[in-house]
Amino acid sequence: MSRSGAVGTVGKTDAKTGAKTGAAPLPGGNTVLVELEDGIAWVSMNRPEKRNCISPTLAAEMLAVINALEADRRCQVLVLTGAGDSFSAGMDLKEFFRDNDHLSPPERAHIYRTNAAWQWRQFQFYPKPTIAMVNGWCFGGAFTPLVSCDLAIAAEEATFGLSEINWGIIPAGVLTKAVSQVMSQRDCLYYIMTGATFDGRKAAAMGLVNEAVPLRDLRARTRQLAQILMEKNPTVLRAAKHAYRRVRTMSWDDAEDYLMSKMDQVRFFDEEHGREQGLQQFLDEKSYKPGLSAYRRDRA
Repeated sequence: MSRSGAVGTVGKTDAKTGAKTGAAPLPGGNTVLVELEDGIAWVSMNRPEKRNCISPTLAAEMLAVINALEADRRCQVLVLTGAGDSFSAGMDLKEFFRDNDHLSPPERAHIYRTNAAWQWRQFQFYPKPTIAMVNGWCFGGAFTPLVSCDLAIAAEEATFGLSEINWGIIPAGVLTKAVSQVMSQRDCLYYIMTGATFDGRKAAAMGLVNEAVPLRDLRARTRQLAQILMEKNPTVLRAAKHAYRRVRTMSWDDAEDYLMSKMDQVRFFDEEHGREQGLQQFLDEKSYKPGLSAYRRDRA
């Protein structure tokens, strides 16, 4: 395993000398840390002394990190989490708000646009599977990247809250939109209007996260889920998750047209020819059952 800011590079080892060859630097290393482990990029918001609250600096570094990992073959699944005992306490009230109040509207818009770029514009349609691993405190603005990730697992002990009402604002940006996509109307309004907190078990019960596990099991369970995703055809996986997000707001007729076209696109771009391999292994070789496992990915 390698971690940005610590080892800093990952490459092949020369069999004779033991030296690193072709090593490529990892992105981040300051307010964002990256660890690579067997195809998984563990991306951590890294301001533990501030409960990983999101500053303009962190937003800019996170955008650079996810852009770099998008084309990095060492990353097959991206896991978003937080350093220390927090996922993220949300937006940094001083650095994101008070310190920017004197700026002109275009200057503030640039800062907000950078934050939106990583939190939802790019994350929702990221080409690789994304998992949010909520290891602790998760408040306010942290809900947006949490919802934008494809899947989410939380520690049962994690604490969540939409606390904006407590300091005199509404959950703005796209925060209210984000939670409305995964939580019911009653749950959204209750937590938006009261600012009450809830734990990981409640987050799973409401559908904010897929599941909650004891903190001691969180990383292992997240790794297990990432490994399941890495077994799938990456071209098909990318198309499937993007298609889901697109068709949610389409009519049935438009969705049918879009999905059939998307399926043709997948067959064109899929270098593994997964559809053909799957049919051959099921119908001819009878070597697997599609309802129970993925086809054998014979890349050769």
